[in-house]
Amino acid sequence: MSFRAILATRADDGAIHASLQTLEDDALSEGGVTVAVEWSTLNYKDAVALAGPQIIQIFPLVPGIDFAGTVLDSEDPRYSPGDKVVATGWGLSQTHHGGYAQRARVPADWLIKLPATLGTRDAMAIGTAGFTAMLSVLALEHGGVTPDRGDILVTGASGGVGSIAITLLAALGYRVAASTGKPDEADYLRALGATEILDRAPLSAEGKPVGPERWAGAVDSVGGRTLANVLAQTRYRGTVTTCGFVAGVELPATVLPFILRGVTLAGIDSVNAPHALREAAWHRLAEHLDLAKLATTITEVGLADVFDAAAEMRQGKAKGRTLVDVNR
Repeated sequence: MSFRAILATRADDGAIHASLQTLEDDALSEGGVTVAVEWSTLNYKDAVALAGPQIIQIFPLVPGIDFAGTVLDSEDPRYSPGDKVVATGWGLSQTHHGGYAQRARVPADWLIKLPATLGTRDAMAIGTAGFTAMLSVLALEHGGVTPDRGDILVTGASGGVGSIAITLLAALGYRVAASTGKPDEADYLRALGATEILDRAPLSAEGKPVGPERWAGAVDSVGGRTLANVLAQTRYRGTVTTCGFVAGVELPATVLPFILRGVTLAGIDSVNAPHALREAAWHRLAEHLDLAKLATTITEVGLADVFDAAAEMRQGKAKGRTLVDVNR
């Protein structure tokens, strides 16, 4: 059976070319479960993958680090035709065909059966970004950061992870400060639940190794000097989660926040998270995430629109969540 997909190839000179093509089932990757994909998303990692070789490791490959859809057939008894499932991370868009296609075949362990209250569009409205945000919230909770401990800072607030982190934290009773370089998004961020809007410029400038204690915890998706400054401003025994590097992979910080204030830096890995943690995160998302608020963060595109949307994301022009309707 034929299906539409975006296929990335690499030329002899190393340049990556991606185009919309028609493929046959024999092009699917190996795996025990075949899924009729209905929705995918565009994340920053996807935008990078479409422009350079750092993400995609084998060619040709279908990009897209996540998808949601309906099981067509399964060799694993945990899944039956008609089950609604979601897949995020693992080898998708790196060594295994990803979500920018109307069909996918993956190992059963890569799938999570959706909670009854979530449809496949809901799942991708959440997507890898929302899953990462929930893992960040779980890490704050694991670190003992409760709402009564003080304010939580979210950096990269208008992005996918930031938007959903704000929504989740506000729903759980935290007071949230949102750091953004887009002052015109202040009303949008307040509608999600932020109580304070901060200009990102001071956090991205060179700062002191240890500064005034401001944050009980933080969800950082920026990295670089921003993360260093957040650590320097975190209160005693606070927890900071890190999941992104749009400002760079370097961390120009000192050990002082860790040894003077007992600050915890918690790395968030959404790619290889174990199955039990994934299930817990998706059930918490179904329980706590306000889908009506989430709807205000969404832009929809079709497969053919992914290229332009990815370029805008690389230029820092995107906000919220970008859903990809693979059947459009």
